[in-house]
Amino acid sequence: MATEILVPTLGESITEATLGEWLKQPGDAVAVDEPIASLETDKVSVEVPSPVAGTMGEHAVKVGDTVLVGAMLATVDAGDGAAKQASAPQPAVTQDAGNKPAVTQDSGKSADGAGYGDQPGAAAADSPAADGPAALSPSVRRAVLEHGVDPATVKGSGRDGRITKEDVVAAAQKPASAPAAAPAAAAPSGSGDRKEERVRMTRLRQTIAKRLKEAQNTAAMLTTFNDVDMTAVIEARTKYKDLFEKKHGVRLGFMGFFVKAACMALKDIPSVNASIDGDDIVYHDYADISVAVSSPGGLVVPVIRDADQLTVAGIEKTIGDFGRRAKDGALKMDEMKGGTFTISNGGVFGSLMSTPIINPPQSAVLGLHRIEDRAVAVDGQVVVRPMMYLALSYDHRLIDGREAVTFLVALKNAIEDPTRILIDL
Repeated sequence: MATEILVPTLGESITEATLGEWLKQPGDAVAVDEPIASLETDKVSVEVPSPVAGTMGEHAVKVGDTVLVGAMLATVDAGDGAAKQASAPQPAVTQDAGNKPAVTQDSGKSADGAGYGDQPGAAAADSPAADGPAALSPSVRRAVLEHGVDPATVKGSGRDGRITKEDVVAAAQKPASAPAAAPAAAAPSGSGDRKEERVRMTRLRQTIAKRLKEAQNTAAMLTTFNDVDMTAVIEARTKYKDLFEKKHGVRLGFMGFFVKAACMALKDIPSVNASIDGDDIVYHDYADISVAVSSPGGLVVPVIRDADQLTVAGIEKTIGDFGRRAKDGALKMDEMKGGTFTISNGGVFGSLMSTPIINPPQSAVLGLHRIEDRAVAVDGQVVVRPMMYLALSYDHRLIDGREAVTFLVALKNAIEDPTRILIDL
């Protein structure tokens, strides 16, 4: 008896998704709760598990198709599918590998770094060539992208020969793999061939593009700059980082200081923490800070709830957890909803200065940049200090220039004298 696999509920206000990849092919054995497909929503990737054990039936949709919540994806024929595959593993592998010569060719293009959008095809092709018929999971696929490893050269240690993230990391750490790959990569460039590849944007990238353009079209955006002397924060971090990590189990970074300082400034200038809803202004007596985090699929913005009530240690733990799960594609949709103010740290990538774009319906975003030694005047003397540029982009419909500058000055004062954070001054 065949069981229909339907698109599950994806979250509040999300009614459709894009089929990112099939994790199971027709004829593959399927266990209860084993993922059979990966769906891409506007924010995260969601794996669809099978409610029954059996054998994978026919696919009802293709990779890249848009599907609605409740629509049928495929069928699973109930039965002891695992036993069937165990009794005849070789035909399954041969059939799966033989049916995808074209996809295998596409996966070679993906390895050139054309973009994340062509990874569904690469995952489907590389898995049979690796060590079994199972397709790569989203977290493994991201690890492959991050470390630049060819899945065909990785031996899987997971169930049914599935490649795990640890297998990819271990393969990337082998010194012999890099020299072997270098000549092959250099050969095409020397031949003078000019190639192009058209890759469909992922749903996440489409959503990012749409929301950023909407922000530019809707808000009256303006950016105000200031700089901050990081000497006091660097000294505090250097002095206490070992004790901090020993006590709290997390490294002491700069974001904890900036989030706390921002929360204090938001209380002083509530319009920066507000939003526009029609003809109304909505003021928030709490600070839910959105923190921009880089992921293999693009920029995601999880939210630190009630950041104004957390300690620096609590903030650092939350940010660290967001960063790890963003790389694995394990962030939940609820964790990226809401937010009253955003902090984006382009400095980790070496950015000197930028004009960040507002994350609607928020009214402001703070951009942090790299720290570099610069000559500044202090008490009439020219000294060298570690300086950082701060950029506050804001909606001028709600926030006046005076309020924006006052916010930045309050933030600057707290960072240059961290004692203010301790005594809430």
